Amino acid sequence: MAGQAASRSSATPRRRPTIRDVARLSGVSPTTVSHALSGHGRVAAGTRRRVEQAASRLAYRANPAARHLREGRTGTIGLALPPGAGALSYYLDLALGAARRALGAGLALTLLPDLSRPSEVAAFGLDGVAVVDPGREDPLVTELARLGVPVVTGERQLTAGTGAGPAVETDHREALRELLDHLLASGARTVALVSPPPDVAFVADTLAGYEAWCRRNGIAPLVAEVPFIGQPDQAEGAVGALLGSSSPPDAVVGVPEHSALGVAAVASRLGLTVPSDLLVASCVDSPAHAMAWPPITALDLRPDLAGARLVDALAALLAGEPASAEPVEARLVVRASTLRPPTG
Repeated sequence: MAGQAASRSSATPRRRPTIRDVARLSGVSPTTVSHALSGHGRVAAGTRRRVEQAASRLAYRANPAARHLREGRTGTIGLALPPGAGALSYYLDLALGAARRALGAGLALTLLPDLSRPSEVAAFGLDGVAVVDPGREDPLVTELARLGVPVVTGERQLTAGTGAGPAVETDHREALRELLDHLLASGARTVALVSPPPDVAFVADTLAGYEAWCRRNGIAPLVAEVPFIGQPDQAEGAVGALLGSSSPPDAVVGVPEHSALGVAAVASRLGLTVPSDLLVASCVDSPAHAMAWPPITALDLRPDLAGARLVDALAALLAGEPASAEPVEARLVVRASTLRPPTG
């Protein structure tokens, strides 16, 4: 019995130290402890050191929920991805980057589910929300603006005046220009684009950049339409018609994440060899592109950094600082799918 009692006693969770425990050990008031540990108020250097030593000895950590409550906030921000995007590498990496930065900023991050009614977002009690790839008339952004919830976006919203705050953007036109120039240098003469409709800024800017590049280089634009969020096989019908035409392109760039994989699959079924017969590239990199055979050239949009900068922009907005967001620079990752072996 005594052994069982001792076992139960040892299993009892240790009480979490409080600010009053730190105050008692350091011989000051709880208010002084709060000022010493937060950096607010006037506290003598010796007193601050004594409080910090007491907090360290007790393994005391300030309760962020209590701090947010004093500030009239929940300490929780939301991240909204496009419907159905959760299985795509880009959005998963962005969410992880946002979560890491939120943790460092003392904020909790809630990944919002697909909401059948935008009004449901009010139930989460969020201090602010980052909306990634908002649509032209995005109902969630409109509802958040109606509720007075601060909003930042990953890529700008194409419809102005919706109440969204700063946008973390990438210069997709310039990134695509670098990719297309690489294809031209690799021997491409007719470059086609596999793209969704221009309903989000990423796609609209990519299409505009493609058309401008074609004009500069005297190349007729050739676009096959596919869904924005989808799997490789969903692009295969449009790609099959493109590659099976009487004047097929000798290079294809996929705009959605998985579309270049669909291009490579269709090319293989048609007896085309990548890259000898067809150059293939993607506007969005992923581990699947690096592991494909041959590995597929792609634009690294650095989603983890984009997620971190979304949280930075939202935290600054919540702190009352001037609305701004630092852009993210894409990087071209050249792989075997666009490197033709020398001829002759």
